[in-house]
Amino acid sequence: MAIDVGLINARAQQYSAFIEPLFAETGKVIVGRRPLLEKMLIAMLCRGHVLIEGVPGLAKTLAVNTLAKALKLSFGRIQFTPDLLPADVIGTQMYDAKGGAFHIKKGPVFTNILLADEINRAPAKVQSALLEAMQERQITIGGHQFKLDQPFMVLATQNPIEQEGTYPLPEAQVDRFMFKLFMDYPSREEELQIVKRMASAAAIDVNGVTGAEELDQARAVIEEIYVDEKVFGYIVDLVFATRKPYTPLPQIIEYGASPRASIYLAMAAKAHAFLRHRGFVTPDDVKAIGPDVLRHRIIPTYEAEAEGMTNEDIVKRIFNTVPVP
Repeated sequence: MAIDVGLINARAQQYSAFIEPLFAETGKVIVGRRPLLEKMLIAMLCRGHVLIEGVPGLAKTLAVNTLAKALKLSFGRIQFTPDLLPADVIGTQMYDAKGGAFHIKKGPVFTNILLADEINRAPAKVQSALLEAMQERQITIGGHQFKLDQPFMVLATQNPIEQEGTYPLPEAQVDRFMFKLFMDYPSREEELQIVKRMASAAAIDVNGVTGAEELDQARAVIEEIYVDEKVFGYIVDLVFATRKPYTPLPQIIEYGASPRASIYLAMAAKAHAFLRHRGFVTPDDVKAIGPDVLRHRIIPTYEAEAEGMTNEDIVKRIFNTVPVP
């Protein structure tokens, strides 16, 4: 069956019309974070989750809350601490003395967008409880399973590992995140705008632009977006370049990315094209989101660490090495 790329392109333009109004609304509050907000939206459209690394005070919570308001979705936040319990995240059974029976008290995970703040301060049991919610879109309390609200996305933040009281996340949980993003300090001009805007006591209203139904329609269109066989091959070649014995960089990569990386890379490239109002994927879409998909799925060798190479350096070398179709 022949694929009508023109028809897909027209549908992508029609159903992506909310993109610019959406970022215009978030821009009322958030200054200079368009790439970050785009990656968060891509993850939402792809049913993925996002891990953001950055020091405190960079408006991570504000960015997530603002995006949730513009999408007309519910928002929840959990501050992760070493004494947090799984029940504080997913909920628990509570005994009703009057009724003589147990009832379920649902936790803050029952929301559309969950901000897991400073997730790398949490104990392993809490991280395991969150892992089920991320992967299965459900949680288990007292032997009973409960489906989470849809759409559902976890946006987790973590401080740099060097800071006191933080611990690396398990590889199994890190791999569940579609993206790992770095949030740096704003530029001088951006910070000047932030100070002027936030120095006023007046609240800034963010209007809802789209909702869950429109997001489902957008997801259906994204699934139809055309990916050429050569672009699929490029995606697989990038992921294979991280693995032994395929990697062209055998001395710097100990373990590479799993097939989940290939799947996420293809899905995110489609969503990236959708945000550009296109019904087809180009290699530039893959390159635009590739580092965010791969950087947390590579474990460098001791030799690479001894030379001071970071995962970011390795990913850049991979993209410079693999031929572009």
